[in-house]
Amino acid sequence: MVLNNPYQTYQKQAVTTSKPEDLTFMLYQGLVKFIRLSKKSLENKNMEESHEYNLRAQDIVSELMITLKKGYTVSDPLLTMYDYMKSRLIEANLNKNSAILEEVEGFALELSETWSTAMKQIKTKS
Repeated sequence: MVLNNPYQTYQKQAVTTSKPEDLTFMLYQGLVKFIRLSKKSLENKNMEESHEYNLRAQDIVSELMITLKKGYTVSDPLLTMYDYMKSRLIEANLNKNSAILEEVEGFALELSETWSTAMKQIKTKS
């Protein structure tokens, strides 16, 4: 009998039962995490691992692009930002450039913090 990892079970349940705004926040957190892991792997000269983490970060940005709701004032600028971030991640991956990862991490952190603040403000209003 194979036992499931309780942490993986918890994570899967958290994702399937979360509100869309919470999922977006999780994506931002995951983006920051995988960029940091990619940078750390570059520092440790583990190019294959860095590549894999970078691809995970690119996948998250793609998901943010796909799930972005059109029709809001912020939608088009966010889509432009996500597109820029993805192209920079690709460039960082091709050139093994930690400085570019640092740049994208800064954007991801800012987006994550802004999203967190917005969610808190909405909760306090309701």
